[in-house]
Amino acid sequence: MEQLVPWLSLKSVSGIGNLLFNRLVRHFGSPAKVLEASCDALAVVDGMSPRLAQSIIRHTTPDWVLNDLERCHKKGFKIITQQNPSYPALLREIADPPPVLYCYGSMDGADCHIAVVGSRNSTAYGQTSAKSLCRDLAARGISIVSGMARGVDTAAHLGALESGGRTTAVLGSGLERVYPLENLKLFHRIAENGAVITEFDLDAEPLPHHFPQRNRIISGMALGTVVVEAAKRSGSLITARLAAEQGREVYAVPGSIHARTSQGTHELIRQG
Repeated sequence: MEQLVPWLSLKSVSGIGNLLFNRLVRHFGSPAKVLEASCDALAVVDGMSPRLAQSIIRHTTPDWVLNDLERCHKKGFKIITQQNPSYPALLREIADPPPVLYCYGSMDGADCHIAVVGSRNSTAYGQTSAKSLCRDLAARGISIVSGMARGVDTAAHLGALESGGRTTAVLGSGLERVYPLENLKLFHRIAENGAVITEFDLDAEPLPHHFPQRNRIISGMALGTVVVEAAKRSGSLITARLAAEQGREVYAVPGSIHARTSQGTHELIRQG
């Protein structure tokens, strides 16, 4: 766990986002070397201001970092860095991959991922379609990625689990803040047959702006994203857009021409 301290410590520096974090690590080789660098050495990195360089030099590891590491050890959670072989290979390729992932379960042995997302307010048709699709995909060795939200996401995870396959849930909160709470049992089931992951620290709340960030991980670690029921202004369409921007395949399941929950998927189909 000690080797993880520089990763979380650098991540905690105010003003350092994923893009700059990754740029610094590429330049210096490791977060530990970034934290040891001089002001002049830091200054040559693109996006580094003198003020931010001083923040890095003066930075001390906050107590919450050591506390998170201790709690992860006690709870059986893992912290996976980009340099860890278990880190999803395709996720490394996106523009702003998270430097670390908190993980409950195991990411090992899952090479092929397909993301399946959709409406929280899904119809019986949407849930049945998602569950059936994911059951068949998982039975063929494909790991299902979704967001463990109500509706289609829950059905997707359950379909994969019913076939004895693997599934990964990506949270918009910390592992100690399971959301929605009604899926706590599912949270533990997924960890036994795959993994629950998040880029947020253990106690992070499920804040609204966390979910678009979460969505880029769902699409980013998958070969393609399947949208099952989505209204015109759905978070699932954000995931589909991100998948397209990441150069991944996007699929949509058609629904009733009368259903609001299928307007977004029909729009995707119309766009080709």
